[in-house]
Amino acid sequence: MFPKKYGFFPYVWLIYIILPIVNIQSASGVKLWLGYLMIGLFVLTYRQLYFATGRRFDCWLGLQLLIILLMSLFYGPYNLYMGFYTANFIGWYAEKRRFNISMAVFAAVELIPLLFAIKDTQIQQILFIIPFFLIMMVSPFGIRSLNRKQQLEKELDQANEQIKELVKREERIRIARDLHDTLGHTLSLITLKSQLVEKLTMIDPQRAQNEAREIYQTSRAALRQVRELVSDMRAITVVEELAETAEILKVANIKLEIEGDARLEDVPPLTQNILSLCIKEGITNIVKHSEATHCKILVAKSERMITIRIEDNGVGSGLQEGSIQYGNGLNGMKERLSLIEGTLTVSPGNKQGTNMLITVPLIIKDREDGESA
Repeated sequence: MFPKKYGFFPYVWLIYIILPIVNIQSASGVKLWLGYLMIGLFVLTYRQLYFATGRRFDCWLGLQLLIILLMSLFYGPYNLYMGFYTANFIGWYAEKRRFNISMAVFAAVELIPLLFAIKDTQIQQILFIIPFFLIMMVSPFGIRSLNRKQQLEKELDQANEQIKELVKREERIRIARDLHDTLGHTLSLITLKSQLVEKLTMIDPQRAQNEAREIYQTSRAALRQVRELVSDMRAITVVEELAETAEILKVANIKLEIEGDARLEDVPPLTQNILSLCIKEGITNIVKHSEATHCKILVAKSERMITIRIEDNGVGSGLQEGSIQYGNGLNGMKERLSLIEGTLTVSPGNKQGTNMLITVPLIIKDREDGESA
């Protein structure tokens, strides 16, 4: 009868149809049967509103409001409580204009029978109805707010899925670029040397042997490059990347100092992977270009932000604020971080070297169990 996503909730509400059935028992004859007919039609509108959209939703809701008005005017003001059903559906309107119009009509439908009933109803009964009337008027706002929150969470999940796909695509482009820049050159070199060996075999065997040995070494280097590119495709955590960073800097005779908790608990794998790739790129720049002897990495996580600062004492001391040149590596870091609303700031150090500041916002959303993510 009802969409599965709502579970037993729609069926539970049907229990309250007993109330208008009881309220019309004072009628008799045709009026009683017309009351049963309108209640049956009301149940039909209740069911259809779970499936209808657009203009059909407006029509079924309008018919439901008309039934409430007739039942309240001709069968007693207590039938106004049927408006709780309508209040729920009014809260489904996402468009503000349609929501406001339906609220105005709903308020009129509830007020008109109440005004007509004042002269024939005891003051105690009216005072009993008024609190429920106010709850009916307020509940559509709460339901609309809840639906809006659920919609935003759904859109957030969809955006995260899209970001994951964009990250995968960006990594494929990066790997293709690395293959072209590194292996393309290496394979061209192997081809040329192979041709040279073929020519030297009969003329200068010793030199041909040396060239063949270089081809072997070059091919081994190419194999190592392929393995590095494949390993880069695996998502790694910041802790794993920092462990690898320590080994790289140790080989380069650069002292590493790490501050903060790099575990970054409850941080999504996507964010950790992008941060790890940025750290890798930043450390690569230090090893290749900085001539530094000391590197410091500070990791900080607050309720809404992750901050990673990479400092070195290299030759960046001569740079002035605003004169940093963003090459392919730094631009690649900025592109990756932009996928998760992160930023990269590069500036000269206080005394010498260069500072890289990576900031990534954490999106907080409430789960059903009350935890945050």
